[in-house]
Amino acid sequence: MKRRVNVGLGFVTGRESFKRVLRTYIDNWNESSQRPGATQDVALHLFVAHDLAYTNTEAADYEVTDDEVVRSVASVHSISDSSMRIETQDLIRRQILTSREVKLLFGKGYGARRNTVLYQAAKCDMDYLIFLDDDEYPLATTRIDARDYWQGQPVIATHLEYLSESDITHGHHCGYVSPIPQFEWNDQLSKDDFRLFIEAISNDILSWESVEELMGNSGVTYADRSILEAARAEEVLEIGGMKFISGSNLGLSLRARSRLSPFYSPPGARGEDAFLSTVLGDRKVMKIPTYVFHDGFLRHRHLLTGVLPRELRAVSSSDPDVVERFLNACIGWIRYKPLLTYVINRKGYDVEIAEIKEKLAVSIPRLCAYFGIDDFNRIPIELEYYHRHVESHFKDFEDSRIAWATVMASLENVQSSRSCSRTLVS
Repeated sequence: MKRRVNVGLGFVTGRESFKRVLRTYIDNWNESSQRPGATQDVALHLFVAHDLAYTNTEAADYEVTDDEVVRSVASVHSISDSSMRIETQDLIRRQILTSREVKLLFGKGYGARRNTVLYQAAKCDMDYLIFLDDDEYPLATTRIDARDYWQGQPVIATHLEYLSESDITHGHHCGYVSPIPQFEWNDQLSKDDFRLFIEAISNDILSWESVEELMGNSGVTYADRSILEAARAEEVLEIGGMKFISGSNLGLSLRARSRLSPFYSPPGARGEDAFLSTVLGDRKVMKIPTYVFHDGFLRHRHLLTGVLPRELRAVSSSDPDVVERFLNACIGWIRYKPLLTYVINRKGYDVEIAEIKEKLAVSIPRLCAYFGIDDFNRIPIELEYYHRHVESHFKDFEDSRIAWATVMASLENVQSSRSCSRTLVS
């Protein structure tokens, strides 16, 4: 008799439209699980941590009522702020965590919400957890002779294929991966000015080389045909103190809880996947041959209904909404730049921060002139704040890992997933 494999699908979302994305992944799974050779007995479980404030939604907006989805999953876990308060109060009462540790692991921010999903999945004794984003779809787009071609991607099935022999599986991304719009160089902002800016805020996923290539493709990242055709996974090697992963299209094996690490980012920052990447030295991380299409500007939701464009167009930097999203992304990046530099380049930290300040001093006035707004002046202010607090943020980063190990050890006495069948945590 085959052993049932329990697989969690994790969403951290503040958009009720995630339900359409979920339905697409469920349809994708149902199609791929019926393919020849699909022999595992798999039960899918849904874990959704929702943020009501993000788009002014209500808890009812996240209720899964789609009949096809309900039939296809063994349990649904809707994780609210109130339900996690009850959970964390119990952890404090049982002296597993202190109030400070609870705040580090399950407080505010995207990384903390990922931790709530990971914690609930581990508590329900999932074998694996696959994180999916509400703006990423199981599709790959390639460009051939000035035409865009589309191919469905068996995302869940591909993660399961490799998770049995890995700690972490990480897929590819295509589409509008970066929130950087298309620029038209002029007297106010030259290509060299923008290069200085990108070099200043660069991180594990952002470099001038990648941005320059991206802008040459109208801001679109296309799937690599050789990866799609070869369909082989490759082990991720450690480079510069990191084994690169991203926060979605990400699979985690939960079979050995002692090998799990939490997500962390400085308060108000992003980069939770980057910081997790720095502690994976002894983990087996596999880059798997499956893509998701990142709808970074939320302009291609029609893909979910089968409308496939022949050409993906550039996103203009003249759109105020696009500029706001770009600015917010830049602020999120600069907020975690000091700590990431401190973690992977302690000896060169002071020199690198000084270089960042110099490049921002030149490029920020140019960006403000280009957009006709002063908002980008916030970036050096944010850098200075997170630079001054980098040592305390590093201590929080280290303490969060210690606290997480304590929580995982405490789950050894938790009941198995039989007690988590079709429950709703609200």
